Amino acid sequence: MPTHTDGGHDEAAMATARARLYGLLAATFDGEAETTAAALDQGAFAAVAEVFPIDIETADLRGDDYGADSLGVGYDTLFVVPGTHYVPPFASAHATDPSEAFESDSRYHTAGEAGELLGDPAADMARLYAAAEFSPERGDDIPDHVAACFEFMRALCEREAALLEGGETEATLDAVRELQAQTLSRLGWIDRFEAAVASSDTVEGVFAAIARLARTFTAWDAREVVQADRQPSETSPS
Repeated sequence: MPTHTDGGHDEAAMATARARLYGLLAATFDGEAETTAAALDQGAFAAVAEVFPIDIETADLRGDDYGADSLGVGYDTLFVVPGTHYVPPFASAHATDPSEAFESDSRYHTAGEAGELLGDPAADMARLYAAAEFSPERGDDIPDHVAACFEFMRALCEREAALLEGGETEATLDAVRELQAQTLSRLGWIDRFEAAVASSDTVEGVFAAIARLARTFTAWDAREVVQADRQPSETSPS
């Protein structure tokens, strides 16, 4: 096993910081209103965001003006209850390339048309979870739910930090980082998701700000940390 170095400590600290932000994002997009309110009140989103060299305005990511009750109502309006402001929080609904063979009576799927529930993106994420022997607790049993994807990234980053602290072999670390790369390569749909949230969350705008953070951070993480190529056309804007 390699000798643990200061560089290893730095990498472990980075992995831990990434895990923390992914965990906050997972909780937020899973509807944990009290966690989100506390994070905003304590400036946790802004503080973690400022750790990374990403260009994002953090003013809307801090403050005690957001109560758990109001955040819960806002979350339900945006991500739970179908209506004029509803934004599906899962990749399949934002796909531009439909899953032709998938059959469902869901309002989000018509065979041969884009936008569905449990389409190919869900199958792709389920395969990654299985490869890592991971079972998401978030995301309402929807594998490509944004909360489940972020929960998975949190777990992978925590695993990376633990391996670095333990001085594990490069092969073991590479396997974890490859899973991170494969996951991030499938998160290009968050571009469309963020744009939809920004369009719908026009009153308080807190979820729009958090979605903007998620989009910016995942793009940076894919490009600068794990060097993953996000899949371009299927779920990303042209």
